[in-house]
Amino acid sequence: MTDQVLVPGPVTTRPRGPYVRLRDLERDLAARVDGEVRFDPGSRGAYSTDGSNYRQVPLGVVVPRSVDAAAEAIAVCREHGAPITSRGGGTSLGGQTCNAAVVIDWSKYCHRLVSVDAAARTCVVEPGIVLDVLNRLLADTGLTFGPRPSTHSQCTLGGMIGNNSCGSTAQAYGKTADNIARLEILTYDGQRMWVGPTGEEEFDRIVAEGGPRARIYRELRAIVDEHSDEIRRRFPDIPRRVSGYNLDQLLPEAGFDLARALVGSEGTLVTVLRAELRLVPAPKAECLVLLGYHDIDVAADAVPRIARYGPLQLEGVDDKLVDYERRKHMHPDALKRLPEGGGWLMVSFGAGSQKEADAKACELLKELKGSEHAPHISFIDDAKIEKELWEVRESGLGATARVPGMRETWEGFEDSAVPPDRLGGYLRDLRRLFEEFGYGDASLYGHFGQGCVHTRIPFDLVTAEGVAAFRAFLERAADLVISYGGSLSGEHGDGQARGELLPKMFGPAVMTAFERVKAVFDPGDRMNPGKVVAPYRLDENLRLGPEWTPADPAVHFGYPDDEGSFQRAVMRCVGVGQCREHTGGVMCPSYRATGEEEHSTRGRSRLLFEMLNGHADSAVRDGWRSTAVHDALDLCLACKGCKHDCPMQVDMATYKAEFLAHHYARRIRPMDHYVMGWLPVWARVAALAPGVVNALAHAPVLSGLGKRLAGLEPARPVPEFARVRFSDWYRRRGTRGGGERGPVVLWPDTFTDNLHPHIGRAAVEVLEAAGYRVLIPPRTLCCGLTWISTGQLGVARRVLRRTVRTLAPALRRGIPIVGLEPSCTAVFRADAPEMFAHDRDFARLREQTRTLAELLSATDGWDPPRIDRDAVAQPHCHHHSVLGFETDRALLSRAGVRVEAVGGCCGLAGNFGFTAGHLEVSMTCAEHEILPAIRAADARTVVLADGFSCRTQIEQAGVGRQAIHLAELLAAGVRGTPLGDHPEWRAARRPGPPRVLGTR
Repeated sequence: MTDQVLVPGPVTTRPRGPYVRLRDLERDLAARVDGEVRFDPGSRGAYSTDGSNYRQVPLGVVVPRSVDAAAEAIAVCREHGAPITSRGGGTSLGGQTCNAAVVIDWSKYCHRLVSVDAAARTCVVEPGIVLDVLNRLLADTGLTFGPRPSTHSQCTLGGMIGNNSCGSTAQAYGKTADNIARLEILTYDGQRMWVGPTGEEEFDRIVAEGGPRARIYRELRAIVDEHSDEIRRRFPDIPRRVSGYNLDQLLPEAGFDLARALVGSEGTLVTVLRAELRLVPAPKAECLVLLGYHDIDVAADAVPRIARYGPLQLEGVDDKLVDYERRKHMHPDALKRLPEGGGWLMVSFGAGSQKEADAKACELLKELKGSEHAPHISFIDDAKIEKELWEVRESGLGATARVPGMRETWEGFEDSAVPPDRLGGYLRDLRRLFEEFGYGDASLYGHFGQGCVHTRIPFDLVTAEGVAAFRAFLERAADLVISYGGSLSGEHGDGQARGELLPKMFGPAVMTAFERVKAVFDPGDRMNPGKVVAPYRLDENLRLGPEWTPADPAVHFGYPDDEGSFQRAVMRCVGVGQCREHTGGVMCPSYRATGEEEHSTRGRSRLLFEMLNGHADSAVRDGWRSTAVHDALDLCLACKGCKHDCPMQVDMATYKAEFLAHHYARRIRPMDHYVMGWLPVWARVAALAPGVVNALAHAPVLSGLGKRLAGLEPARPVPEFARVRFSDWYRRRGTRGGGERGPVVLWPDTFTDNLHPHIGRAAVEVLEAAGYRVLIPPRTLCCGLTWISTGQLGVARRVLRRTVRTLAPALRRGIPIVGLEPSCTAVFRADAPEMFAHDRDFARLREQTRTLAELLSATDGWDPPRIDRDAVAQPHCHHHSVLGFETDRALLSRAGVRVEAVGGCCGLAGNFGFTAGHLEVSMTCAEHEILPAIRAADARTVVLADGFSCRTQIEQAGVGRQAIHLAELLAAGVRGTPLGDHPEWRAARRPGPPRVLGTR
């Protein structure tokens, strides 16, 4: 970081401006602001871009603990002349939330629901609160905040206010501006006040009081009065005009509503400290109807007729989007429910009862029947399928971003809006424009009931010729939408993407009014400069661009889905931010624990992008040796949740292993890498004298000293080695059973073999009872997991080659390999084939590896034993992300087990939870879902966890329960005995009393 930087200057003189002495600025912020002040390369790199095509490395990042602390941060920045940019979820597609400024991130601490007035149907919130979180907190009131963008699980209210967000439910409730009662704002020069609708008496009172507030109101009135005719003429009268400043809200007929006028100003005028929101009754029932048409244009023609029936949501989806989701294996069950057609409308109705909602839908269908807009129809009455169908639509950005066999697609003109009654014609002309520029692969979908069209376009953003075509297309597309009486932005705002095009839409008089309004609030252009007014060009500050020259280093993994390129793999992240969700799925446990952008999948992807050094101002300059990247990856649990939950299938666990391999190449590693990474070797040694090893490992003095020397968490008990390994027990016992169904190889992973051999014994009993002849490898082998997770990939490759050489005869005979430990099984299904992308035996290993549930479920004529129990299940992260838990769920249901599968990660995650310094994050992850679910469960409820890490975390967490493996549950059912009462493995189930976390 340099001592001083030149930052953009006032509107009239940009780009020249005052120098900001960064070290002095950082010092004063740290001294005066109650929050986290970060000017380090890692933080600056993580915040260098958002979901847009743009990239600007910030001066620094401030994470205030309160709105008052944020106000103080702005005061400090003012004293130093430093520009500021507010950021919520960071999902902006127009470049609004990246800038060469001090970024204020509201999302970690400033997320309180301050108050609720259910009678008045209002609430007051801080800007960092996430929309879904807010609506969950409001659930008991029966009220909700109406607008619902597709990023509802991660977008913040501050971001929604900044962008004037809408979403599918804006069909019924309008834009964010329509749902704002008042705003508490702060100007750059320190004027703090609540604003809202202003009647004449109040306006006169404010002006009479004098001072800065009076000046603001007086000057705004003068600007609007002077340009009122042009504002009325140039502002399109459509549901989705989001572009520009909302000067129409300052007209007399709008009641001089300054709050609504400031919504959508993208942080360029004021900072929003708190917001009073208008709430609406949440629908008690909804129904969904799918209407299929010949193509998306014909579907759009039907929109005005359907809209007259007042649907809650009226969305459009074309055949390209559906095809891309099918190619990516997204939502297969939901896509089967689409009616015949090449373009679809999704129409939902909300009501006080299901009968009433269904009646509304039936009335619409009766109207359409026999008309020129008669569709093919699918009426959805399955709540699960209905949820998945909405995910089909909400996943549009991720589904169209990286499609196999297609060019990459990008934002840029992704949210234009036209009058709904002209939508069909607009789509036809827009598609012709796509074809003219060679962008015919672009899909069309969006909020058709309000004329808002989403798309991602296969721009070439890395060559000068491609960027020139990008600019030419945007100018032509802007002319097209304006010719239809539309808006450049119908949802995502202007930012840098559309700021330069606004004169086409509004004309010189209104643009002059915009500039004057900017000068009223921010004469020095310190508020998110270069966006909306006096904008950067739409083809500068590109995240890629003709001058982008990233490294593409030689790597250990094959990255088969990314053309073998680590650089292309890192580019999978498109910034949609699903890794910032707080519920559902697994991704991203470290973000859920810390609330830190740097510890989200997206933040880590950004840092890896910076590490590849494609720009002259890259925030990360030291490549694979980067401390910033290492620190960000240190809290990655390698859970692979992102590989499943991220719409782009970012695989941060693999990227982490790759990074660690290079970071520590020819260097001494941390001791825990040698201890935990080489666990299979130490386990084999411990098997020679397990009693002695266990005694030494748990001796009070030796244990504490040993763990500290080994880099392990002192408070974390070390698991005890079994007295008899599973493989030794099995070889002594020998193969049994007729094996009429043929042989299977039961894989004795390190954890099952050395630590929980009772699970292997239970699996043998179940498999033999099912008619299989159980085999195990002739010698001790390993999947290499612990070496992979610590980035010791050279060792991992040697270990895997040895394993596959030994298994090759069984693999070539087509014998299934049955895994019991999900993490090890996932190596065979994912990591190993990706490391040996062109080896046929590794491909066979992937294809023939089964979980216990998968093998048994595919066994013809076999039925599970009847087990009438409730169960709480913690699917191992790799089970969720690589193997899939649905087969286990179905098998358990067949056995009569009523299972509640919790989300999230247990937090132990192999070596992660044992490593010193990780305990707090590890336990925070566990407290997110699994531990509360266990505490709430009845004493007779079975706790299921196939993963060794999950069972260990539960056992050590002090909840008084021990989890069991599916094999144990089924074995008890086969025997008809209570759990844990099998005579051959009862004694082996636990080598000693459980040791609770934090005890000695």
